[in-house]
Amino acid sequence: MIYPKITIVTPSFNQGKYLEDTLLSVINQKYPNLEYIVIDGGSTDNSIEIIKKYEPQLTYWISETDKGLYDAIQKGFERSTGDIMAWINSDDMYHQKSLLTVAEIFEVFPKVNWLMGQNTFYNEFGQAFIMDDDTYHERWSKWRMYNFEGKFIQQESVFWRRELWEKAGGYIDKKINLAGDFDLWLRFFRYENLYSTTFLLSGFRFRNENQKSNNNFKEYISQTQKLLLRENQIKNHSVYVVFCKLIILISKAIIIKKYRNMLIHKVLKFPSKIIYLPRQGYFLRKLYHLS
Repeated sequence: MIYPKITIVTPSFNQGKYLEDTLLSVINQKYPNLEYIVIDGGSTDNSIEIIKKYEPQLTYWISETDKGLYDAIQKGFERSTGDIMAWINSDDMYHQKSLLTVAEIFEVFPKVNWLMGQNTFYNEFGQAFIMDDDTYHERWSKWRMYNFEGKFIQQESVFWRRELWEKAGGYIDKKINLAGDFDLWLRFFRYENLYSTTFLLSGFRFRNENQKSNNNFKEYISQTQKLLLRENQIKNHSVYVVFCKLIILISKAIIIKKYRNMLIHKVLKFPSKIIYLPRQGYFLRKLYHLS
């Protein structure tokens, strides 16, 4: 197998309580062609001590005052050279062998340029769990995103090829303080489908205190709505978005679930899902039943 260079960026600021778990989740992948970049925002806790502990395994790190999360991420990607790119925040964690899995999927499916794993989560103590509450089984299309229903693409389990990053402008918008990932996904959707897989790649950690995504949730939603409005004005998708909403509403009257699901599948234009079975290996499943 050819091991493409994978770039992982970790932005961090005063996350010493969780940072070591995150670093180890990347380093312990033992991926042979890893470019790992850590951008610290001038932490005043024990973060620098932790980073220095693993300095030999890092490609680059720096600690200096920045302008927030997305400024740090952009700094990291500007120094990156990897063929495959991703970022993981300083309290989240990758699952074992996830980078090898990602490399294999991109090799087996050369037309796949954007990938996400099964949604998984960690509690405060690092115990992994799944919330099986996504109607579409973590399948995404731009039409699902335009019909925003309060669900989010799990950022920490998303990987993409550098070509897509460059097509979408090669940046994450530093002016957006909360929904920079949402903006990036909207720009990615202009060019590519987001393929999902049943593999567990990474997990989001829920914390009991000082979690920006929870503390500023209303502001985050406000920013996503503005970004969706902007995107609709650029691409003029309003008619089809209304059509999608209408069909989804009508589909509730279809008694037979198989046909109801097929209709939603067709309208939202989900790409095939990447499945793995021991005797078959990787394959694309076009008709994946929705619950």
